[in-house]
Amino acid sequence: MAERYDVLVVGAGPAGLAAAQAAAGQGARVAVLDAQPRAGGQVWRHDVRHAPSAAAARGIHDGLKPPIEWLAGTSVVAAQGDALLVQTPQAARWLHYGNLVLATGARELLLPFPGWTLPGVVGAGAAQALAKQGWPLAGKRVVVAGSGPLLLAAATTLRAHGAHVVAICEQAEASALRGFAAGLWRWPGKLLQAGRLRLQLAGVPYRGGTVVQRALPAADGCLLRAVGIAGPRGTERLACDMLAVGYGLIPNMELARLLGCATQAFGAHAAVQVDARQHTSLDHVYAAGEACGIGGVDCARIEGAIAGLAAAGAAVPAGLLRRRGHARAFAAALRRTFALRPQVHALASADTLVCRCEDVTLGMLDGHADFRSAKLATRCGMGACQGRICGAALAELGRFPHAGSRPPLFPARLSTLAHAEPAS
Repeated sequence: MAERYDVLVVGAGPAGLAAAQAAAGQGARVAVLDAQPRAGGQVWRHDVRHAPSAAAARGIHDGLKPPIEWLAGTSVVAAQGDALLVQTPQAARWLHYGNLVLATGARELLLPFPGWTLPGVVGAGAAQALAKQGWPLAGKRVVVAGSGPLLLAAATTLRAHGAHVVAICEQAEASALRGFAAGLWRWPGKLLQAGRLRLQLAGVPYRGGTVVQRALPAADGCLLRAVGIAGPRGTERLACDMLAVGYGLIPNMELARLLGCATQAFGAHAAVQVDARQHTSLDHVYAAGEACGIGGVDCARIEGAIAGLAAAGAAVPAGLLRRRGHARAFAAALRRTFALRPQVHALASADTLVCRCEDVTLGMLDGHADFRSAKLATRCGMGACQGRICGAALAELGRFPHAGSRPPLFPARLSTLAHAEPAS
């Protein structure tokens, strides 16, 4: 007999955990699956040295509380009808559902620039994840750069793990940052959070209107030793051992696209289109959190609760809908403030690698009308990341819209792919 759940939640971050808790509270049989061995997603990722915040600990506990079933280390490979083909390190199986909640979160946007493939250059979110997993950072000089609040969160984590944060280089203009800060009174919780972060980063220069133009190697040409930046002070060189650079977040859309959910524009990218009850264009499929457009942890938890209630067939309180509107207003303010300037889009030259997996430069893509044509001629997007990095970068740079998804969504064993048809 195939396993069947009233509500199946994909993603164990804040949105997915809130959805599971809300649905289980209505008496539904609920399961939460995630490819990671621990719940929490990226924002509540387990830290080997520091205890989680009270909110994170409570959210994880309540979102996995029995009778909710926790399917750790489980990745989605394919979908058919009302079932998902999933794989664990040990086996593969089909999971059937009455209603599905997509809480697939987001990943950071990486953009190419000269030297970005040097050892020592990582994403801002990746640097934060490495620190939490025990990467040795004590005494290392780190420049944090790019755009958005993730830079402050990453810098705080890096500093807490012993790194010396040389500077935070934010591409948004200082005037835009001041205007954003002046409007935070409308979201007191965010104002308090911002103040707490700045206190934790006391003494670290926070430079607005500043862009990393290139990463510079040591004399042997192998390791990062400095970055060249451009800002209101002109061009400068900052010595560092590590550059953590990211340009915000984009929704993880692979499963939503595979299922055929309608999407809406999210800048140069896409997000899942939902109605007031977080219902997608498909019967029995809901979505919440960053998959619906980047909104932050508070918005994700609210939308997760709405999706969980709706998926369990319960009414959604009007107060919860009002809170979502308020949270989404904050997300809109973030997008306006941290919109990428043309200087960022112009960092890569024709000889800059854009696809690191297959060694494809930006100039090699000239003359191709779409991503498929570029793939066939250059293998761009056909490496280990399957276009998740270069495809998003090329969409942001206005070269090609991001391609759709097809199974398998992630690398799968042949034995998994042999499960061609779901059991009834």
